[in-house]
Amino acid sequence: MTLDFTENELRRYSRHILLAEVGAIGQAKLREARVLVVGAGGLGSPLALYLAAAGVGTLGLVDHDTLELSNLQRQVAHVTARIGRNKAESAAETLAALNPEVRVEIHARRMDAEAARELIPHYDIVCDGTDNFGTRFLLGDACHLLGKPLVSAAVLRFEGQLSVFQGHRGAPHPCHRCLHPEPPPEGLVPTCSEAGVLGAVTGVMGTLQATEVLKLILGIGETLTGRLLLWDALDARFRTVKLSRDPACALCGEAATIRDLSAHEHAPAPACVA
Repeated sequence: MTLDFTENELRRYSRHILLAEVGAIGQAKLREARVLVVGAGGLGSPLALYLAAAGVGTLGLVDHDTLELSNLQRQVAHVTARIGRNKAESAAETLAALNPEVRVEIHARRMDAEAARELIPHYDIVCDGTDNFGTRFLLGDACHLLGKPLVSAAVLRFEGQLSVFQGHRGAPHPCHRCLHPEPPPEGLVPTCSEAGVLGAVTGVMGTLQATEVLKLILGIGETLTGRLLLWDALDARFRTVKLSRDPACALCGEAATIRDLSAHEHAPAPACVA
């Protein structure tokens, strides 16, 4: 790790370097970090923007979807003139304008089992910004099996939730299946495109997601590993629920039955992202 910074870097990150918890060493850690953001939508937009602004050295963006007018109410990494373009490419253009020091790797493809196996090993941390249970469970399983932290947020209507899953580290850390053992029946939980979402809610949750990523990279504070943060925007109320590791969990339990991604091989990955 090198502590050599250009004059522009010192000026750009001066407010970070002033923090005793970050300093030059912490900023160098951010510069060397590689973070994969899955979904360049309502959550992925503020998440990627703040990671790029913070100087995270390499950001991978995964999204095969194209930008629509209805996205712009919350997906702030995009602009009207880019409607019809791939979201990963559009977001990368915005990030490059914000901070040209950051390397952005565009993965304009569907996040399926093959993509998970190919992409995830090349990154330090994975962020879930999707809006469907198929991809969420794929990422949770893949990150656990491949030994990567997963920072996962979800939003619907006026509510959001956030947690960090590091079950691969062993007890007492839970994995995502300790919280949700199986996906709910299809159609039981609506998506944002079906139930709606207040745009600012995705902004808050995506920003909180970015904060957890930065804490993981810097090794500071107490992350949401083993805890679930819940936010009700209408009541302006946050609460935190403790998550425990499930000894009978199919992914991380004592007699785990999920040992690869074969169950996800032929499962369709819906296009909708928050």
